[in-house]
Formats: sequence, structure tokens, C-alpha cells
Amino acid sequence: EEVARILQEGVIHIEPVLNPDGRDRHTNWANMHKGSPFVADPLDREHNEVWPGGRTNHYWFDLNRDWLPLEQPESEARIAFHHHWRPNVVTDYHEMGLGSTYFFEPTEPELSWNPLLPERLYTELTMEFAGFYAESLDEIGSLYFTREDRFDNTYPGYGSTYPNFLGGLGLVFEQASARGHIQEGPRHGVLTFPFAIRNHLRTSLATVRAAIERRDLLLDYQREFFTSGLEEAQNFPARAYVFGDPNDPSRNRAFLDLLLQHQLEVYELEEDREYGGHSFQAGSAWVVPTDQLHYRLVRSIFERTHEYTGRAGSRASAWTMSLAYALPDAEIHDSGFPRGARVTEPPPPQGLGSVPQSSYAYLLDWSDYFAPKALHHLLSQGVRVEAAYQPFTAGTNQGEYAYPAGSIAVAVQGQDFSPEELHELVLEAESFAGVPFQSSETGTVVEGIDLGSDSFRPVTPPRALMIVGDGVSVGEAGEVWHLLDTRVHMPITKVDRSDVNRIHFPDYTVAVLVSGNYSYLEGSRLEDLRRWIQDGGTLVALRTAALWAVDQGLAPRVPSEAPEEPGVETEPGPERVNYGEAQARFTVEQIAGVIAEVDVDPTHPLGFGLHRRSLPVWRDHGFLLSPSENPYSTVAQYTEEPRLSGFLSERNEERLRGTASVLADNLGSGSVLLFLDNPNFRGFWYGTNRLFLNALFFGEHVSVPAPPY
Repeated sequence: EEVARILQEGVIHIEPVLNPDGRDRHTNWANMHKGSPFVADPLDREHNEVWPGGRTNHYWFDLNRDWLPLEQPESEARIAFHHHWRPNVVTDYHEMGLGSTYFFEPTEPELSWNPLLPERLYTELTMEFAGFYAESLDEIGSLYFTREDRFDNTYPGYGSTYPNFLGGLGLVFEQASARGHIQEGPRHGVLTFPFAIRNHLRTSLATVRAAIERRDLLLDYQREFFTSGLEEAQNFPARAYVFGDPNDPSRNRAFLDLLLQHQLEVYELEEDREYGGHSFQAGSAWVVPTDQLHYRLVRSIFERTHEYTGRAGSRASAWTMSLAYALPDAEIHDSGFPRGARVTEPPPPQGLGSVPQSSYAYLLDWSDYFAPKALHHLLSQGVRVEAAYQPFTAGTNQGEYAYPAGSIAVAVQGQDFSPEELHELVLEAESFAGVPFQSSETGTVVEGIDLGSDSFRPVTPPRALMIVGDGVSVGEAGEVWHLLDTRVHMPITKVDRSDVNRIHFPDYTVAVLVSGNYSYLEGSRLEDLRRWIQDGGTLVALRTAALWAVDQGLAPRVPSEAPEEPGVETEPGPERVNYGEAQARFTVEQIAGVIAEVDVDPTHPLGFGLHRRSLPVWRDHGFLLSPSENPYSTVAQYTEEPRLSGFLSERNEERLRGTASVLADNLGSGSVLLFLDNPNFRGFWYGTNRLFLNALFFGEHVSVPAPPY
């Protein structure tokens, strides 16, 4: 009778596998190594899955962080489904460490609630459902806990948080995991997989029961959610957000695609305007009104925040997507902003397939996000390509055209193709990458360097390797792999750390090291790496790998010691503090994911294609390096007021000022390129991707000029 009522009064969807790739890896591992009888010893191989583990998808992305960025196809399909149904309740089931019990919401209220969402969601709906969960688990004697800050609901990219922005109730559940079939735990004896399944099943059925019994409450709340959002929008100071980069159509399209997938209302900017110190041009700028159904999502994507609204463990106090894409953007406070036609799909690339055949050269503006994809396509076909290391203005089939440093020239002469074949390859690259080329019939330019200048340097097809495996950051490695696979169509050799002794470094032009433990690169292996760099190889090191490279003397002009604490004087001893305040102080002083501003040198090869010195970067750590001893080699440096969005304590902001974010150095004939901040964070940090890709394509030509003194 109860089931019949549920089916009559409720619509229930079950997504049985959130992450097919990770589930497949973990299941096969557990079944491949299970014993008969089962082995509960935590040291057994079954319970210690090898790198990268089962949590991530094919490209080693954590899909439970991707509901807002939508970098993976699984997430795109999921969000389309959720917008179609706008479910009233969404349960998000996870596993946690063996030593714990079971968690259900509410989370800790002070640090774990998103301030954009109605308080009623937490104080009424969540509490109503919590009563059902407690009763359900009490019946079978299962231990559980709630209201602790181990989990949070702040970041809209979580599976338990995004549904809240559609007027639903998102709920996260965490079950202690046997990491296989059975395992001996430190607190409660042997934990079995069936026991864990039972707990999740009990709360699943309790969710269904609660939803049916409280259906009127849920429907009333969802109506109120959208009406209250529209009412709040009327009083919100920003009437709209405007964005757009006239130099990078591909990045504009990518951001527009993101907004439309979240079903936001977007309109063309009808006339040129100045907002927030930026010039926005009709045809390359768009406006997103705040007065719309998804008002709270609009604010989540555009608003810059400065208050701490989450726990440190979430590693994010900001998620301003417009900053991640490094697009010029601004608030509009005038309700009479020039709104044109509503955008229903991103505009297609312009000018493709129209470049006329040239008898002299083809040119490609390096400003476009997908210019590296076009470049690599030509290189992979054997086309000889050169890059401009100085800006120039040339006469082309489109008239006079200003090219920034980094732009590409493909001379017709000296190729292993006929002029007709070369033209077909250029058209193919245009279509493949979605970026237009221009043709020129002369080597004489209007301004700057001529096309035969020595400031044009040949681009070598990158042969890249990346060390992966135990001790290496799964996420950062996956971000590099995903970027090169999906946006450049460039292969990268992934070498497991156990096979490092088989690497013949001269077979590669670029080595990428992401955060990790590289202590095994010592002795002859370290000397092989050092010699390879000295002979012309390019090392690109991210975050902790950059610190490791400095410690090993691979970047001799970069000071190995961290910058001195500003304004800190010797004191008699530390202040005595109550033990109970330790976690709160740690939370405040940890850099838990903030968007900060660096000043980047657009004349440096790593900055080629950038048109602004101001660049947002993602910072979620406390690693610091001083600027290079060479004045030309600090590619990106934190500004005096670095915080753009998110929480940064006064002490951390002071520590960050003037320190280095990106450094370049030479070792012999090779280049060592250090990224203190992850330029590929979770796949959606489009703005700094360019620095990383420049390192791969132009790293061999990075030099350290003699200081001017």
C-alpha cells in the first residue's frame, strides 16, 4: 500500500552510477584481489587500490566538483537532466574513511551553508528530513553523526549543493567504507560492504518516505525559492553583469556555452559602453541580467566575494567563473543597460574556410584560446611554422591587422608541400580549431618586425612527457592530460614513476611535473634530468614540483628560501591560546581557494597572446617564492592588492604581495618554467591555460637576458 502511494504521488529517478569510469576501476580492483574467504586485514592488496584510485573519471577529474564548471561530458548531461526536472530532493551518496561511522545532514551551520540560499532550506527542510534519517538508522542501531564541519554546502559545484540552486533540497550522505568486501576497522570491528549498503539503502527509503509525507512543504518551498529570488533581484545593486573579450572569440564562446548550459538569460550588448574601467564592444560583449529566474546562479558565477563562507577542507572560498575565464567583466548598476537580442546558442566561429590562397605567408593571431590547437595541427602534419617574438602589424586579406607577440607565420616557401596542398592544410587547421587565418602577399609589414626577421623563431613540435603514479597529484595530472587531449589534440606520454628509469630524456622536448613527491629522482636520474635541461630541454613544474625544482638547483636564479614575513619582528615567544581555538584559527589562516590578481608580462614568451597585464589566478596553498634574481624572469607577480574574490586573511594577503606566481630560468641551454599556482585548475581555468600552453610551445626559446646593471 505504501509503495502504491509513493508511485502515485512521487516521481523518483535513480542514477545508479555517478562515475562509470571510476566505479569500473574500483569494482574490478576489489573483485580481482578479493580472497576466499575474504581478507579483513587493512594491509591486504584489495583495500589499497593503486593510483589513481576509483574516485575520478577517465581524465582523473572529481565529478563531484564539476557541477558548476561542466568540464566533463558526464556533468553536461547531468545538468541538462536536472534543469529539465528541477527535482525537489536530490540525495548524493559517498564513502569516507574506515574509522568513521555514517553522516547525514545537517552540516555545521556557521561554516557550511551557502549565504545565497534561503535559510529555510537548512533550518526547516533539512531538519525535517534529518528526523526521518535518525529514526531509520536508530531502528537498526547504526551509529551516525551530524552538524559537523567535515562536509559543507557552500560550493555550487557539489552534487549536494547544485540542486539547491534549482529550488530543491540537496543532501549528502557519507558511509565509512570497507574499500572492498570486508575490512577490520580501528573503532568498530570488521566493516562489511553489505553493512555499508544497508545504511545507504535505509536513508534512501527514508528520503522517499519523507519526500512523500512532506510533499506540500517541498512544493511550497520551491515556489518560494524562485519568487523570493526574483524579489531579492529587485533590490540587488547590480542590475546585470557584462563580459566579453574582443581579442578572444573562442574564450567568449566557451563562457557563453557554460552560461547557456546553466540556462541563464544572456543578451547581446547592443552598443559600445564603458563599465568598470573596461571598454565593451557590441558584437564581442554580452549582458546577463540579475533579474531572472536563476538569479542565485547568476550571482554565484559572477559575484566577487570577500567573506569566508565555507570550511577550509573544501579548498574553495571563491568560484567566480568569469574570473576563471579571465574575461573582462563588470557590474552594471543602471537598469537601462543596452540589451539586444537574447542569445540561445554561442555564435559560430567567423571567417573559417575563407582565407584565400597565398603565394607568400599565412598568419594566425595568437590571442585566440584555440590558436594552440591550430598550431599543433599544422605541426603534426609536418608544416614548418614560426612564431613572432615581437608584435607587428601586417597587410592581409582583411586589411591591416595587428598581431601580438606569439602570433604564427606559415611561409609558403620552404615547405614540403605545394602551395595548393599548404592552403588545404591551413583551411583544415581553421576548421579543426575554429580560428581564422589571414593571408599576406608580402614580407614587408606596416609596423614592427618583417616576416623574415630573426625575431620570428621556428616552433618545434612538442614531444611532452609527464610523470604520474603514486605520490603525484591525480587532479593536476588529469587537468594537464585533459587540456592537451581535448583542447589542443596533442599527445602527452604519461610515464609511471616505477618506469622513470626507462625514460630517455632526449626523446622529449618538454617534461611536465605536477605537484607530488619526486624524492626518487635522485642520483643519476636527477643528473640525467639536469643534463637534459642543460642540453636544451624544457622543464615545466607546477606548485610543489616548482619548489622541488628550486631545491634541486634546477632554477639557479630563483631564491630557494621563502620571502621573509613582512613586518614580523622577533618576539619573546608565541601567544598562549586555548586548545579549543586551534581549528578555528587554522581555518581562518589557511588559504582555502581564493582568486587573486597577478601582474603578468605579456612580452615574455609565457605571456604571449595576453592583452592585459592583470590576470586572475587560482591560489589554494601557502607556498611562496621570491621574484627571480634576474629582473626579466618573473613572468607573473602578485599585485599589491591581490585578492579578487574569496577569503584571504590580512596576514596571508600581506605575505602574498609582490611574491612570484610564474618564474622562468635557464639551466645551460634549457628552460625551467615554474608555476607556483595551478594554471589548469579543475579544467575550467581558461585564463591561465594560455601560460601553460605557451610553456609547451615556446619554452625552448625562453632565455634569461643579462640584467641591466
